[in-house]
Amino acid sequence: MTQANPAPGFQKHPDYEVKLVPMDQELVVKAGGQVIARSNRAVELRETKHRPVWYMPLEDVDAALITPTETSTFCPFKGYASYWSVAAGGTVIEDAIWAYMEPFDECLEITGYASFYTNKVDLYINGEAASKEGPGWTS
Repeated sequence: MTQANPAPGFQKHPDYEVKLVPMDQELVVKAGGQVIARSNRAVELRETKHRPVWYMPLEDVDAALITPTETSTFCPFKGYASYWSVAAGGTVIEDAIWAYMEPFDECLEITGYASFYTNKVDLYINGEAASKEGPGWTS
C-alpha cells in the first residue's frame, strides 16, 4: 500500500517505534490550580528513547482557556506540531499544549490528540500527580 504522507524518520530508522497505548484512567490537567482538561479517553504514547507522554482528545481541553500560538515544531516520525497557550488561575502559560493535527501516515492515530508540558502544568492520572519532568529523550 502506498502512503500519501510517509514519515521520513521511519524510512531512515525502520526499527524506531511510536506506539499508542489506551489508558483506562482519568487524566486531569490543571494550570494555576484550575482544571483545563479532563479525559477518560487518554492514551500513553511510547516512543523509542523517550519518556512516556500522555495525550487526550483536544476536544477534552477547555477551549475557552487556550489560544493557538505561532509556534510549530517538527518530528520526523510524527510530523508538525501546533501549540496553544493556557490562560488559567490568573496566569498565561505559553506553549503549554501541543497536538499533531495532520501527522504522518504512520502516526495518524494521534490526529487531534493534545499533550501537555508536565513541567508547565499539573497532570494527574487517577488523582495521582504525574512527574513534572517534561517530555524528552531518555539517557
